[in-house]
Amino acid sequence: MKKYLSLSAILIVIALLTGCSSNNGEKVYVYNWGEYIDPETIELFEEETGIKVIMDEFDTNEEMYPKIQAGAINYDVVCPSDYMIQKMIENDLLYELNFDNIPNIKYIDPKHLENSEEFDPGNKYSVPYCWGTVGILYNKTMVDEPVDSWGIIFDEKYSGEILMMDSVRDAFGIALKYLGYDLNSTNEAELEEAKALLQKQYPLVQAYVVDQVRDKMIGDEAALGVIYSGEAIYTSRENPNLEYVVPKEGSNVWIDSWVIPKNSKNKENAEAFINFMCDPEIALMNFEYITYSSPNLGAWELIEDETIKNSPVAYPPDDILNLCTPYRYLGEEIESLYIQKWNEVKGE
Repeated sequence: MKKYLSLSAILIVIALLTGCSSNNGEKVYVYNWGEYIDPETIELFEEETGIKVIMDEFDTNEEMYPKIQAGAINYDVVCPSDYMIQKMIENDLLYELNFDNIPNIKYIDPKHLENSEEFDPGNKYSVPYCWGTVGILYNKTMVDEPVDSWGIIFDEKYSGEILMMDSVRDAFGIALKYLGYDLNSTNEAELEEAKALLQKQYPLVQAYVVDQVRDKMIGDEAALGVIYSGEAIYTSRENPNLEYVVPKEGSNVWIDSWVIPKNSKNKENAEAFINFMCDPEIALMNFEYITYSSPNLGAWELIEDETIKNSPVAYPPDDILNLCTPYRYLGEEIESLYIQKWNEVKGE
């Protein structure tokens, strides 16, 4: 880390001594999840390349997609999840990447590139950035029984102590898995059964939230919360009473990846940005800042804390991953059906 920062400092000094500006007027417009990148890595990118980063944030894939589809803003780099990338590819919204400009892809673990083939055949359009699982975070002082099943978040015993993710795919994925179905189900009878289960759970839920699960659980405001594994790593550091589990029925394993929309006006700058984020030291900085698992093997090798390096939450073993399935894009008709039933669950 120190070596990299020293090199950047040298480059800045050289630029100043030669009268060069660190900003040559070039820009890259990035659309990313909130608090999903270390601001220092942005500064380093700008210093090294002279390309100014303009960052906007979104909360869900479903919020992001219509803005890209409408094309009102010319974003250069976006970070969707797997199933949404598949949807964007099928709707011809993405550029194929020029990997001559992204040589650092060599540091991405081949198993994550293989998993990416599920939604991006041939890995033509995307580069993995972060990955993880969906599971239950629970407070050991508030839950007095083993937590190994999704069933506990449907238990009346914990009424008012349950936090659910405000996400249609995650909510239905959990219900479908608990019922023994595929979390990518397109069977309307199965979806109706999942909806009924979620409706029964509705009065038990304290709140439907996105990124507030973390803070509420740290503050002992709830006993149970559905959460992404990356958030779980952070929460356990802040509150040692919190533990994370992937339930025995199975769950979702997800990948968030960098892509370039077809209306990008700065494609080469975008590829330079993606390449920079694949540098092992930069990927490590982002992992340490956001605590979401990196698919970057070079970054993993640089992790000094063996507890984190071998954490079953950050880097789960195969027996856990074998329980997990990626989300797939199911087509406009089924997607609309999911949204309709989710609105019915919440009475909207």
